[in-house]
Amino acid sequence: MDPGGASRRSGGSAERWRDHILRQLQHRDRVQSAMFQDLIRFYTRLLEKTCLTKGLLSPAHRPPSGASNRPSLQQQNSNLKTTTGELAYKVLELQQQIRIKERVLQEQRTRLQAEERRLAVAVDAKRTLREQVERVGEENKTLKTAYDALLQRQREAESNLRAEKEKEERILEDMMQQKKQAAARMNHRNERRSRARQATVQKELQTAARSKVVVDSSSSDATSPQDGDQDKSAGRGPTRLFRSASATSPRFFFSSRFSIREMFDRKKRGHSVRSLEEDLPYPVGICLSARVPARPLQVLEAHEQGINAARFSFGSDLLATGGTDRVIKLWDVRAGSLTHRATLDGSTEGITCVEFDPTGRRILGASHNKSALLWYLDDSVPKVTLTGHSRKVTAARFTCAPHQVVTGSTDRTVRLWDLTRAACVQQSEVASFCSDLVCSESSIISGHFDCKIRVWDLRTVSCVQELPSPGRVTSLDLSSDRRQLLSCCRDDCLQLLDLRWSNDRMCFRADGFKCGGDSNKAVISPDGCYLAAGSADGAVYIWNVSKGNLETRLPDQHSSSITAVSWSLSGEYVVSVDRSRRAVLWSDI
Repeated sequence: MDPGGASRRSGGSAERWRDHILRQLQHRDRVQSAMFQDLIRFYTRLLEKTCLTKGLLSPAHRPPSGASNRPSLQQQNSNLKTTTGELAYKVLELQQQIRIKERVLQEQRTRLQAEERRLAVAVDAKRTLREQVERVGEENKTLKTAYDALLQRQREAESNLRAEKEKEERILEDMMQQKKQAAARMNHRNERRSRARQATVQKELQTAARSKVVVDSSSSDATSPQDGDQDKSAGRGPTRLFRSASATSPRFFFSSRFSIREMFDRKKRGHSVRSLEEDLPYPVGICLSARVPARPLQVLEAHEQGINAARFSFGSDLLATGGTDRVIKLWDVRAGSLTHRATLDGSTEGITCVEFDPTGRRILGASHNKSALLWYLDDSVPKVTLTGHSRKVTAARFTCAPHQVVTGSTDRTVRLWDLTRAACVQQSEVASFCSDLVCSESSIISGHFDCKIRVWDLRTVSCVQELPSPGRVTSLDLSSDRRQLLSCCRDDCLQLLDLRWSNDRMCFRADGFKCGGDSNKAVISPDGCYLAAGSADGAVYIWNVSKGNLETRLPDQHSSSITAVSWSLSGEYVVSVDRSRRAVLWSDI
């Protein structure tokens, strides 16, 4: 250990400390002296003048002759006092300015410190934002890579989809071609069988026409020519000879050799969807006077989604409703209430139209899935599916022949189908979308979006007449006597056309009535005296045909636009359905 070295090191550090303190004091002196230089200068001048005054006033400098110098000294004294006062006032003003500048300086220092803090915060925020930008940039790169991969996959999927669609179209065309060929072959076989049956019938008719019938005058029984010869040879009374002149002769119908029933019994049914029950007579209700509904009997949420169609059966004891939820629901109508009976499914898209056949055993539905379906009421699975349209089917109706139906579609075609083969037998192109169809004994009537109603020959499905309409046709309905046609149009008008005289037409409008859609369905009452239609305001409007004015308006039960109205053939009930799943049963009970 070296005590001398330690003392030298401690002495050196003390000298450095003293030098540092001295430098700090000198710096402070310079800084503070600079602030008060003006004051020091003025104060120095004041001291100098004060010393000069004291020297002048002292006895050593007083002149010997005081009387002569007194006025001048007094004048100098007063001047000095004035100068001293002015200098003192300036000193006060300078001190005040110094204090103001010190406050300003302090405020500037405070603001400078605040700005420095804000700058530090901004620098930190900038650093954070730069890090976020870098992180977001990396994420964007990752997302861009994933997006490019998804875009490539989408393009591949679209290519596959186009290929599948082309394949589907080819398969559909092949299937349609095969169906056409099968239908042509079936038609050829049926035509050959029909010609063979006609030849057989003609031959038997000729045979029956050539045969002679002997009738005893005392009896109504007919005998053969051989029996007549025997009776003549036996010496019996005079006889009369008859000849069968036509197929309407009783001898022809009840001959033991041939009968019309036997001829039809020979028909091979194969896979026909018809049954013997369909060939039997069925009762048809007759409405003498329809009731004008006055109040709702029942309001219920009938479907899970909007309802597009409703139809009563011919017996008025069953109601069918079809909706966007892809099912048809059947409701028993008893004592003024609707009770759910069954649900018919099988359609892959919404139902647009429902129709009962006259027997009440089958129901036909049109669908958005480009097809029409046939159900038996005791089976929830469709018995027949009619495919061939390229767009949604808007209408499907039974013709007067129980094995034929007709459909209309937005693909601008009207097609006639044979249910025994589930094949299209006739097809006609039309210039506009078909919105609805009705069928009479020998014709089909269709309504279209081009403001025209077309009449088609049922045998050839060829257009034979075009009738004008006030607007785009949304629905058609025939009166019970098939003499009047009702069309509902998008221009908020109902047109009633007399089919016997095509120029005789009546238009029905009402304040507040507005057609709510392109498939809004209106109906004629069973007695032909009233018209009913639903409006976009949720009310049912009923017109009197004979008076030509509005009979009644039924509001407050629907919360959305009414899509369809149906009147039971008994004339007792009216049902209305809307897009908000609601069905309302009306009557005057």
